[in-house]
Amino acid sequence: MKKEDLILVIDMQNVYREGQAWACRDFDGAAARTLRVAEAADREGVPLMVTAFLPPAAPKGDWRDYNEKYAAINADPWLNALADEIAPLAETHPYCPKSTYNALDHPNVRAAALRARDRGGRVVLTGVVAECCVLWTACAAIDLGCHVLYLTDAVSGLDRPKEAASELVLSGLAPLQCELMTTADYLAET
Repeated sequence: MKKEDLILVIDMQNVYREGQAWACRDFDGAAARTLRVAEAADREGVPLMVTAFLPPAAPKGDWRDYNEKYAAINADPWLNALADEIAPLAETHPYCPKSTYNALDHPNVRAAALRARDRGGRVVLTGVVAECCVLWTACAAIDLGCHVLYLTDAVSGLDRPKEAASELVLSGLAPLQCELMTTADYLAET
């Protein structure tokens, strides 16, 4: 872990918990490992931000169809809320709701990623959904010239094959633009 890094906790909301409509594999494990990273970040003074995927007020194009299809999910405050174990992070760190897959579409997240880049840090990714919001954020960060660190066991997808596919795509950009590592390996860095 480097003080110059930016840790992004992406969309750890109830709708992605086991048994919910958009359940991700090992959500609880990814959340627990994310909390380990957050505790270390707080000790080391490493910036951390929390995002949540929320429906836009006036969706356009395919987003209109998407939000129509998932209207019941969008209308449920509990499903859209951050998971209980993650919610305290949003009280002590910047919370940035977004209405697209890419977390860097939020101006505060983008600015923080650029700061990390300019200071020689990395954008460290945890959260859900591996093949969606996390992958899009990774690609957007790489396009900005940020070095991405993808914590394989702190990111959860809809199933293991989709997680593996996301890791395969990102591994093609390693080691120059992206690294894949476990939470334990990241926390062990000196």
